[in-house]
Amino acid sequence: MLGSVFSPFYAKARAHGVAADPLDHTALNVALYSPGAKVWSLNERGRHTVHRSGSELVLGASTLRWEGDTLVATIFERTTPFLTARPFGDARIAGTVRLHPKVLVDDPHALDGEGAHLWWSRAPFARVEVELTEPALRWQGDGYHDANAGDGPLEDAFRAWNWSRATTPDGAAILYDCETLDGRALRHGRVVTARGEVEALDAPRAVGLSRTPWGVSRASRCDAGAKVSVERTLEDSPFYARSVLRTRLRGHDARAVHESLDLTRFQQKWVQFLLPFRTRRL
Repeated sequence: MLGSVFSPFYAKARAHGVAADPLDHTALNVALYSPGAKVWSLNERGRHTVHRSGSELVLGASTLRWEGDTLVATIFERTTPFLTARPFGDARIAGTVRLHPKVLVDDPHALDGEGAHLWWSRAPFARVEVELTEPALRWQGDGYHDANAGDGPLEDAFRAWNWSRATTPDGAAILYDCETLDGRALRHGRVVTARGEVEALDAPRAVGLSRTPWGVSRASRCDAGAKVSVERTLEDSPFYARSVLRTRLRGHDARAVHESLDLTRFQQKWVQFLLPFRTRRL
């Protein structure tokens, strides 16, 4: 993240009226989940550790670069000082992640309707290879790559959003529902086919889901007459949740990765106080 949107240090600088430099608040977030444990890293760095070119981004000891059509992340990060569950340990995350897109899509979408906040589903489906030395693990499977960019803080434009991505037999189905600060409800839905064609996704049934233990609201959409359920909550914080859903889209049962973001909560002083327990400034 260049100009980490969830940085308490960046928010504090902006609150004091400082013309804060986004590159002085860059961060790489790494999260690993297993059935019995998880590990989290979110380290923020200053601009002197950031180097950019047309094909490579260097953040301290970690790099992201394109090697042909493959996105390669070389990771060397310290884990969060608190709330890291065993057996992964609490020292470092080191290794390589390779993302091989099956198709690349260049179709930026305005989340806010005006174009101040853009989103790209760059690689709607991809093959991912994970090879880590710390902790020692390997994994291969289905993956996804998107990007966001904005001209201002998220909390100045949105109250909340719900996002999900699922693989269906006819492509990748993505839902992005936003509530703007002025009360508008903006529904974005798309299916990207194996050929890279982008089609509108109309999932008409809005479904409220169970709140997280921190009380964050979750919601999604699905086919008319279908149901959505939370299979697992991967990440639970005072303002953000990442979950796995069971849903039905375009006539197919599907498993979706889902996130809920509450930006009204994010701005609360008590939440800002808690954020450094999940991040660190290097």
